[in-house]
Amino acid sequence: MDPRPSPRLLRHPVHLVSLGFGSGLSPVAPGTAGTLAAWLLYAPLRAPFSETVFLFLLLAGFLAGIPAAQYTGRILGVADHGAIVWDEMVATWLVLFFVPATLIWQAIAVALFRLFDILKPPPIRQADRHFKNGFGVMFDDLLAAVYTLLTLAILARLCSLLPGA
Repeated sequence: MDPRPSPRLLRHPVHLVSLGFGSGLSPVAPGTAGTLAAWLLYAPLRAPFSETVFLFLLLAGFLAGIPAAQYTGRILGVADHGAIVWDEMVATWLVLFFVPATLIWQAIAVALFRLFDILKPPPIRQADRHFKNGFGVMFDDLLAAVYTLLTLAILARLCSLLPGA
């Protein structure tokens, strides 16, 4: 495991974002901590914006995350350091955007996203190995979000086929 970065890094705005406002400094499962922080922040971040504006903000968050993750990774000496969780946060917000705003659907979405992010099924694993830079840090989580959304769409379809649904 990579050594934990110093909380002093949070004084720099780029690291503050890359480290998920401190959630990535969790000594246990920083990616999960970043994902849970994103889930907690989703409703207040989403509420003031139209769907279109929010999607543009997600795109901006993804694009800004590329140089931010690359810079923080360079400072930490590991391109995809576990403490860099902005990628999990943006991907979680994308998934939650497309999920019904109920606790059960959001919980399933967050759990599936973490599963795909951890297991890295193809082509996520290949992307993770191939791109060792800020783009790679952000891109593999975007792919995990796509897997999550496809799985949720299948699950929703199957649920609609159940009697009484």
